[in-house]
Amino acid sequence: MKFHFQLIKKDGMSNARLGRISTPHGEVKTPIFMPVGTQGTVKGLLPETVRDLGAEIILGNTYHLYLRPGHDLIQNFGGLHRFMNWHKPILTDSGGFQVYSLGALRKISEQGVAFQSHIDGSRHFISPEFAIEIQEALGADIMMCFDECTPYPADFDYAKKSLDLTNQWARRCRAARTNTRQALFGIVQGGIYHELRRKGVDEITSIGFDGYALGGLSVGEPKDLMLEVVEATAPLLPSEQPRYLMGVGTPEDIVDCVYHGIDMFDCVLPTRNGRNGMLFTNSGKVVIKHARYRNDESPVDTTCDCYTCRNYSRAYLRHLFIAKEILGVILNTIHNVRYFVRLMEQIKDALHSNDYAAFRRRFKQQASDITT
Repeated sequence: MKFHFQLIKKDGMSNARLGRISTPHGEVKTPIFMPVGTQGTVKGLLPETVRDLGAEIILGNTYHLYLRPGHDLIQNFGGLHRFMNWHKPILTDSGGFQVYSLGALRKISEQGVAFQSHIDGSRHFISPEFAIEIQEALGADIMMCFDECTPYPADFDYAKKSLDLTNQWARRCRAARTNTRQALFGIVQGGIYHELRRKGVDEITSIGFDGYALGGLSVGEPKDLMLEVVEATAPLLPSEQPRYLMGVGTPEDIVDCVYHGIDMFDCVLPTRNGRNGMLFTNSGKVVIKHARYRNDESPVDTTCDCYTCRNYSRAYLRHLFIAKEILGVILNTIHNVRYFVRLMEQIKDALHSNDYAAFRRRFKQQASDITT
């Protein structure tokens, strides 16, 4: 099966939409949240558990898998799906954000990025062509163009140079692609500048990709500024192809950005916060180490259907966290991933029912009530 996106329904009161992505490893119903499996694993969870929680697609990372264990090794094992025993779709980030986060350990040029490994200090170089070579070896269903993630803050001139470099690299990525069964998404940069974002959309869409992503957001800018850029830019992207907002975000961000027309999301929050003992619920965040939960017999969230909430109390989860038991991390992560999957199910239900604007209002009001 080749990659294909079908726009099923558009909300009448917003830019929100329902869609379906077909890939060689199955279908993905959008809007969708992708749990992050950076190094070929969603931290703390068996692949079968991730599947049973309702995840339809996960994200792997080119940079990390290139450094360890190596894309050649993974290719020799039949690709990342077989290597990690995950037989649903996989999207691979190109590594642009990870290289950006290395700071002084990397040097950007027109040719690509020279950097030192964060693992052992060894020197490496990734070009747009090599980023595609790695992702093709991994066997990703959806590959991302290599880009320069524009930092925040960045002045207009820097953001423009960064955008121009990203667009130049996008052309090289498209030319380097050899396997058309693997989809390739272009990335729109441009920082916080609407003029540059419009330029980015025009140039990336003129090259032609299977889908489009907004990059360079959620990198330190105020949330209202991020939402302003998404609201202005997402509707400019082709309606007949999927729209992906990279690295976002919180449940509130997701609900807002679906409203503005985004189809795909990823974020480390469910797994990272699970490891740190912070749990998402419909009644607000639960910081499980707090003493108030020492004798609490209730589940994390009475409305949740996950394995953790069906079987364990807050008191037990607190005990595991305080005792630094691995099981606590696993149970917390199960709950958080299921919370995000359920949120996307609720969003899709609201869209099916022509009720998304009202759903968004209720969700935001509930979040406001919790924080006041």
